[in-house]
Amino acid sequence: MRIIGLDIGDKYIGIAISDPLGMFAQPLKVITRSGAGDEAVRKELKEIVASSEVSKVVFGLPKNMNGSIGPQAEKVIDFMERLKQTIASSPEGNIVEFRPWDERLSSRAAENAMLEAGLSRDKRKQMVDKIAASIILQGYLDSL
Repeated sequence: MRIIGLDIGDKYIGIAISDPLGMFAQPLKVITRSGAGDEAVRKELKEIVASSEVSKVVFGLPKNMNGSIGPQAEKVIDFMERLKQTIASSPEGNIVEFRPWDERLSSRAAENAMLEAGLSRDKRKQMVDKIAASIILQGYLDSL
């Protein structure tokens, strides 16, 4: 069973996936959020969970620097609650665990890694969300 990592922003959701042994995270894709409840986005994530045999979803929780939960973290929690309901309504009946992961500075770490790799600004802009999702997921995998 695999684990996916999500970097949830207002405009985009970066997705990373683990290898079958749960040792390494790799970027998968970026989904553009549609707003208005994100039903299409949640359905796409449900399909990824089902087709990749995902047993756990690790989502970045953007805490404030003092560790408190701010408005952006509240938005992420709300989205994840709706995603849980969407996945739970699956006829396959797979039980998927959801885990928050402190994502403070993950986007900055992703940006720095891409700068060191010499990627252009346009490439960095296209990849930052899925690289941040990989950093979130790899942090979780390393903690195991």
